[in-house]
Amino acid sequence: MSVPKHLRSDPHVEAATVAVPSGPLAALVATPPAGGEQRRGVLLVPGYTGSKEDFWHLLPLLAQAGHPATAIDLRGQCDSGGPEDLSAYTIEALAADLAALLNAAPEPLHLVGHSFGGLLCRAAVLAGAPVRSLVLLGSGPAALGGHRAALVEAMRPMLLDGGGVPEVWRATAALNATAPATLAQPPDVKAFVERRFLASPAAALLGMGEAVTSATDRVDDLARSGVPVLVACGENDDAWTPEQQKDMAQRLRAQYVVFAGAGHSPNVDTPEAVVDAITNFWRDVDGA
Repeated sequence: MSVPKHLRSDPHVEAATVAVPSGPLAALVATPPAGGEQRRGVLLVPGYTGSKEDFWHLLPLLAQAGHPATAIDLRGQCDSGGPEDLSAYTIEALAADLAALLNAAPEPLHLVGHSFGGLLCRAAVLAGAPVRSLVLLGSGPAALGGHRAALVEAMRPMLLDGGGVPEVWRATAALNATAPATLAQPPDVKAFVERRFLASPAAALLGMGEAVTSATDRVDDLARSGVPVLVACGENDDAWTPEQQKDMAQRLRAQYVVFAGAGHSPNVDTPEAVVDAITNFWRDVDGA
C-alpha cells in the first residue's frame, strides 16, 4: 500500500462517489482551475491494501496541469465497502468496475494503475474498455512474488482461522512499529492508515491477495491491443523489480521511466517527477 506523507486538503480536490453496477465507489476528484487549460481526463486506480489516497499528492498537480482526475477506492477498500464474498475480488470482477467507469466517460480517459491496480487496468483494457492510454506505475507483468507475496500468504491463516482483519492489523503494526517511515508519519496519517486497513472485509484481503499472487502474464495481449503504454517505477521498487518492469516495457514496445530515489510508491516518494513524466507522455499521445 502507499501511505501519503500528509493529508492536507487542496482547494481543487474534493471527495465524491462514482457509480458502478456493483455499487458506489468512494473517490477523490481533482478539477483544474477555472480559466486554465483543460486537458483530457484521468482515472487513477490503487493497488492491494491501497485506496484513493494513494494519489493524494498527484491529484493537485494533475489539476494544475489541466487534467481532471479521479482516484477511486476499489470495492472492499477504505470508504467503498464491499461484501464478504471472495468472488467479488477477482481481477475480472474488479476490472469490470473499472470498465463501467471508462465506458461511462464522455471520451476515452488516460488510465493510471499503481501496483495491483496496473493488473486491473490491463484487464479492463483487454476486456474492451475504451482508454486513451495506460500508465503502469510500479506494476508488473504477472503474479507478485518475493517477500511481498510471502507477506500476503502470511496473512491468510490469520484471516481464515485467527482474529481476522484486526489481528492482521495488530501483527502488521507491530512489525512496522519501529520502521523510520512509520515513525515519521504524522498522527492523522497514522490514524488514517489504521482506519483504512480495518475497513477492509476479510474477503477483500483474501481475494485480492490471491489475485495479485496468481495473476497470469498478459503482456503480449496488451501489446497487441495497440493502446499506448508508459511503464514507470521507482529505482528501489521491491515489489516487481525495475528489471522486470523494464523487460515488460520492452515487450510492450512502451516508454520506460525510472524515478531516482523512489521505492514502490513513486506517487508518494517523487510526485512531481511522476506528474512530469506522465503528462509528457500524455502530450505525446494526444499530440498536444
